[in-house]
Amino acid sequence: MSSDRYQLWGGCFEEEPSAVLRRLNDSLAVDSRLFHEDIRGSLGWAEELHRSGHLNDQDQKEIENGLKNVEKDIEKEMKDNGRLNDPEEDIHSVVERRLFKYAGDAALRLHTARSRNDQSATDTRLWMLGALPKLQNTLKELITVLVNRASNEIDVIAPGYTHLQRAQPIRWSHFLLSHAWALVDDVTRLEEQKNRLARCPLGSGAIAGCALPIDRIRLAKSLGFEDVTPNSMFAVSSRDHLVEFFNWASLCGVHLSRIAEDLIIYSTQEFNIVRFSDQFSTGSSLMPQKRNPDGLELIRGAAGLLLGDAMAFSCVLKGLPSTYNKDLQSDKELLFRSYDRLLDCLTVAVGAIKTMEINSERALSSLDPGMLATDLAHALVRRGVPFRRAHHVVGSVLRRAALLNVTLKDLPYEEYYNICPEFGSKEELEAIFSWDTSVEQYTSLGGTAKSAVLHQISALHTWLENQQGLCKH
Repeated sequence: MSSDRYQLWGGCFEEEPSAVLRRLNDSLAVDSRLFHEDIRGSLGWAEELHRSGHLNDQDQKEIENGLKNVEKDIEKEMKDNGRLNDPEEDIHSVVERRLFKYAGDAALRLHTARSRNDQSATDTRLWMLGALPKLQNTLKELITVLVNRASNEIDVIAPGYTHLQRAQPIRWSHFLLSHAWALVDDVTRLEEQKNRLARCPLGSGAIAGCALPIDRIRLAKSLGFEDVTPNSMFAVSSRDHLVEFFNWASLCGVHLSRIAEDLIIYSTQEFNIVRFSDQFSTGSSLMPQKRNPDGLELIRGAAGLLLGDAMAFSCVLKGLPSTYNKDLQSDKELLFRSYDRLLDCLTVAVGAIKTMEINSERALSSLDPGMLATDLAHALVRRGVPFRRAHHVVGSVLRRAALLNVTLKDLPYEEYYNICPEFGSKEELEAIFSWDTSVEQYTSLGGTAKSAVLHQISALHTWLENQQGLCKH
């Protein structure tokens, strides 16, 4: 039998698909990325066919050796050319046609009781199980960078902002860790998806299941899955694991975008708190003096594209009837695109944040006495003044300072005393105007006092060490 007669489908068709349908239908340019997984799944399937008596020893051996040769060939071509030039529509067809060259008629038995529906679903899950740990590890690398900077820069005090207005003094480390904790949650969320992802669809056939006595659990374990999909119709149609990934990727992208936005603002000449290295900055084609944070701006822009991919795939799924429909073929294009984009964003974030410089003097000089208004209110509260009254009193102090065109620190003590004697002595009042004193009063868990920040750093170090232990196991 010649290889040109060996096709996955088309026996009852007299004409070839039109060229325009082929352009819309063919997915080899995208799913060739799955060749390792497709061959791995085929090796597992051949072993199960052999164990169930539907492949004799010779056929099983020829298929196994043939698939390994096909893998070597494709691997070399992908390395040399970055693509495959086969005429087939998808990677499944390519592998089977090439297998025929090595295994002859034995290759025709490989697809026994298997459908491209469960084959494709299995390949995608296998790829995700192998690829997602790289995202997790890069996320942990970014968290490590933030924690290390927080540890080294713990004595830097900077303005904290709400509504992008100066609010209260904080430790710069506290700001860095606020983003680290969001990324920790991202790592945890991705890990939580694994149990649902690690269910093997292979052996579900096209819709009704497998008519041969295949041990699906044994097959799943041999491929590295933890369980099997519980229903054949669900197995070939469900893409919930992809929806979860897209939604997760979009949320992680939002977190990266918010880090980027903060640092972009802090890098402006108006703020001048951070400076990015040449590796992660660009210049202007017109203005020689410009230093643009393009790396972080691209991260910020990518968040919108990740959100778009998540919404796009949910829209594809929304109106589909049961089991497999060709619409689902778009899953891999979106998967690879979102994965690559997010991995690049994480890698740029690691490099940009690791190499940026902090201008601690500028951060300190950006503080102004008005940011201690809350501290004045707290001082009154400690002397028994109800907070609502204390808040009102400090508002009166602020109005008086504005009227006299002075800062809170330069407002004469007599003005404070006349407004509210509970401000205490002049020495007690003057002691409030200290940045260190201000941040050190927030000792509660999660606060910006040095002890509280060190507690966060310790907790994150422990978490990172535990993650390394999990990887080793």
